[in-house]
Amino acid sequence: MKIIVVGCTHAGTAAVKNMASLYKDASITVYEKNDNVSFLSCGIALYVGGVAQNPNELFYSSPEELESLGVTMNMKHEVLEIDTEQKKVIARDMTTGEVKEDHYDKLVMSTGSWPVIPPIEGINLENILLCKNFHQANTIIEKAKNATNITVIGAGYIGVELVEAFELDGKNVTLIDGEDRILNKYLDKEFTDIVEEEFTRRNIQLALNQTVTKFEGENGNVSRVMTTKGELETDLVILCVGFKPNTGLLKGKVDMLDNGAILVNEYLQTSDKDIYAAGDSCAVSYNPTGKHMYIPLATNAVRMGTIVAHNIIEPKVRYMGTQGTSGLHIYDYNMASTGLTEVTAKQAGLDYKTVDIIENNRPEFMPTFEQVKLKLVFEESTRRILGAQIISKADMTQTINTLSVCIQKEMTVEELGFVDFFFQPHFNKPWNILNEAGLAALTL
Repeated sequence: MKIIVVGCTHAGTAAVKNMASLYKDASITVYEKNDNVSFLSCGIALYVGGVAQNPNELFYSSPEELESLGVTMNMKHEVLEIDTEQKKVIARDMTTGEVKEDHYDKLVMSTGSWPVIPPIEGINLENILLCKNFHQANTIIEKAKNATNITVIGAGYIGVELVEAFELDGKNVTLIDGEDRILNKYLDKEFTDIVEEEFTRRNIQLALNQTVTKFEGENGNVSRVMTTKGELETDLVILCVGFKPNTGLLKGKVDMLDNGAILVNEYLQTSDKDIYAAGDSCAVSYNPTGKHMYIPLATNAVRMGTIVAHNIIEPKVRYMGTQGTSGLHIYDYNMASTGLTEVTAKQAGLDYKTVDIIENNRPEFMPTFEQVKLKLVFEESTRRILGAQIISKADMTQTINTLSVCIQKEMTVEELGFVDFFFQPHFNKPWNILNEAGLAALTL
């Protein structure tokens, strides 16, 4: 059997490693545009900020490792066309310009995503950078050395982490976003207010509820950012406005969402039974609503790539869906979320209630303790848990992993109130904060 894998970041690497182990007689060929595989882009801010000092440690595999497993690695090869009728892939060697044709029995699409580039006047000026892959990270580090004023556009996880890294490096930082608060997709206002206050305290300029209308420059380099509320002087701009699925090769050939995310069944097959998709190139089954959504996360990607490998011959392992669970560390604060926020529950048209708990992470007789803020969102009619958020200077983020499992298993808030959790004064209180949330919901 001949398997072709297009794209080899997280989903592709997971699929290739597992297929090479499971199917010793299969011929596996990879086509990848970059000269590396498995880059952890979630570590870019840590790399930029000097926390991760060895960039090689941001990779957990390599072309050489995959080749040692018997995989044919075509690095720096751009796939130009996929003929699904003839099961044919046409690719160009980006070094030599040679165009080659290859055939498959099964195709794995793990082409990932690419940053959204808004059509703004002046966007092609120098020093307006993207933040996605290893080479872009290196460019950001090099350009930032000589920059005093840095503008980050987009207040999602990557943008917020970069703002912290630049501020700690002594830069004057401005964060622009079209929404009226940061991290609005992941946390409700009472949580983002805490982070915004910390940013303001550190003299980070928050240019929120405004959009960029134009970039202006001198000598070909960006020098000003024009927004709907004014203008800002800048030496460097980082675009972090979101990602879109990189799926143009299969447009019109398999079923997709309107944004181009490939639709897959529970075994990660596309509408073409011989083509599988995994990672940022496809939509995921979102358990809180039961609908397909586009949630580009490395955790989703490695799970899906692994499942594709197990199903490539015959359907064996079902994809259980996702809660979109994620975490973030900014300055002294640890925060995480899973499932629906109050805002997204309202947008989904669900009847919901919330529980808010403010508690210390361990007994007050201990030498130190920290305040914890937890919010639980649950469906009013069924009482099932829909989502949760937490923030604290103590690391309480594993609580959200527990609640992710609760959502996946459709646990009710009443059940949560009486789950068996351990108590030990070094770590928590006799009533675990999750128990407290469940008990509080009993009265709602």
